[in-house]
Amino acid sequence: MANESRGSTLPLADNTRSARKHKAILDAATEVFYHKGYTGTSMDEVAARAAVSKQTVYKHFADKERLFADIVLRAVDEIDDLFSETALTLHATDDLDRDLAALGQQFAVWLMQPDVLRLRRLIISEANRFPELSRTWFERGFQRVLATLADTLTHVAERGLLRIDDPEVAASQFMGMILWIPVNRAMFCGDSERFTQAELARYAEAGVSTFLAAHRCP
Repeated sequence: MANESRGSTLPLADNTRSARKHKAILDAATEVFYHKGYTGTSMDEVAARAAVSKQTVYKHFADKERLFADIVLRAVDEIDDLFSETALTLHATDDLDRDLAALGQQFAVWLMQPDVLRLRRLIISEANRFPELSRTWFERGFQRVLATLADTLTHVAERGLLRIDDPEVAASQFMGMILWIPVNRAMFCGDSERFTQAELARYAEAGVSTFLAAHRCP
């Protein structure tokens, strides 16, 4: 019985240890990629920063391209989960101004995180080298968020709160009005361009006000 018990717990411990190493490698690689770019990143430096051997890095990730891809996909899954959950609150909203502004502000706060901006710059800079990966970021990140928002706006319109002729265009306009100023300033001016929660809330409220002026039912 003692041997059976030990045999059942060791694999779990091994898996837990492996999962921690996997995350440590991803976290370390993310930092290196963000600050040194794709070509400036070496697997040796990733291993050193993660406090594992280079052999361990290759055990978890076949090569640098696979490691980079997993970093991108992890960020894509994070934003999809965040936005989908928040968008659901609008389905039963009793205060459209408040809840639309909260949705826009939450997405802006996520997108304006320094690490997210660094990843966005990195993906854009490597789009020609990794066109499929860049397309995945665009389709599973940007386009999926817009599709979720379009579905949400359609639902709100069916409740008689909005007039929406083209949900996809309306979703793009909504996001554009909230994000155009902060995202472009940050992308062109670098990490020194930071925005407070109050500033992002102001952009969200202004965008919602303009959006509702065009789409609110009389």
